[in-house]
Amino acid sequence: MNARPFRDAAERKAVSHFSWNCAGALIFLLFCLGDAFTQGFAGLGTDAEGFAAPEAGKRFDFPRDHGAHPDYRIEWWYVTANLTGPDGADYGLQWTLFRSALAPGEAEGWESPQLWFGHAAVTSISTHHATERFARGGTGQAGVTDAPFAAWIDDWRMAGDSFDRMRLTATGKDFAYDIEMHAQGPLVFHGDHGYSVKSAKGQASYYYSQPCFAVEGTLTLPEGEVPVRGTAWLDREWSSQPLAQDQAGWDWFSLSFDTGEKLMGFSLRDAAGGSFTSATWIEEDGGATPYGDGNLVATALETSRVDGRDVPTRWRLTLPDRALDITVGALNTQAWMGLSIPYWEGPVRVTGSHPGKGYLEMTGYERR
Repeated sequence: MNARPFRDAAERKAVSHFSWNCAGALIFLLFCLGDAFTQGFAGLGTDAEGFAAPEAGKRFDFPRDHGAHPDYRIEWWYVTANLTGPDGADYGLQWTLFRSALAPGEAEGWESPQLWFGHAAVTSISTHHATERFARGGTGQAGVTDAPFAAWIDDWRMAGDSFDRMRLTATGKDFAYDIEMHAQGPLVFHGDHGYSVKSAKGQASYYYSQPCFAVEGTLTLPEGEVPVRGTAWLDREWSSQPLAQDQAGWDWFSLSFDTGEKLMGFSLRDAAGGSFTSATWIEEDGGATPYGDGNLVATALETSRVDGRDVPTRWRLTLPDRALDITVGALNTQAWMGLSIPYWEGPVRVTGSHPGKGYLEMTGYERR
């Protein structure tokens, strides 16, 4: 069940003002306060009693599964892009819509237990702009429809006649973007045909990607408009308890190599200093091979001081089965998302056995 979009600008303004205050406070309390915050990053390791749980063997149903799954506690539609301006300057772009449920299910109006929030960012070699939005479910301020596909929060929107051809827009105080996205390959399913295990204790999510968008559009920055071209990667994931209680954060890589091959890999860190890893090797034609815990090795080589924290911004990744031995370095080490839920997210450059570019997300690095 999906709430309708706003009828007009007046309705959007009225609901937005009220929802910003209510939903913003609720999300802050839900994720950032109390014992829940210590049980997995952003409370994602807390008990999910009453919510649906991912199970192996799911048969995905499209376009339905491009839409929301309100019986699960957490879900996201997550786009990152590597872009180039006409002068050869590099940029990164992020657009994310999150859905979080206080209880399973959906209802109309203020009876809805669904909360929505969005993150958007643009990164260059010397600047990083980021902002966020909040909304309450059931009001039309945010939501997702599966056919035709549309995901929105306020005036931010990702929509198209199909999941393969979409327009992506967002605005912030000091930036905006308007991007066209055209898929160049098939969907990729991670783990066991989309059932992605996140810990030795069995926590898991449903997880698939469209890693092959060709994109073109315009960034609006303080210095003016910049036409850009490049590639984008879209992740879709939902679960109810994707982390174990002792997992404190993650390092997540989405990399596109000059050969046309790609790699999704993550390392989930626990409080004792251990990690759980997983990876998907993606062939140029979209064929995917999953790799379980221990195959991908991610080693931090260099840290940067970011917002009072030591954050790894240069990594070595190895995957022996693919003769992969690469160094991954941040385009801008200060790509810190200083939002209600803080984390590092930015474009990276890849050297070594498989040169290329991509994106890196890192969570759970505390101030010292």
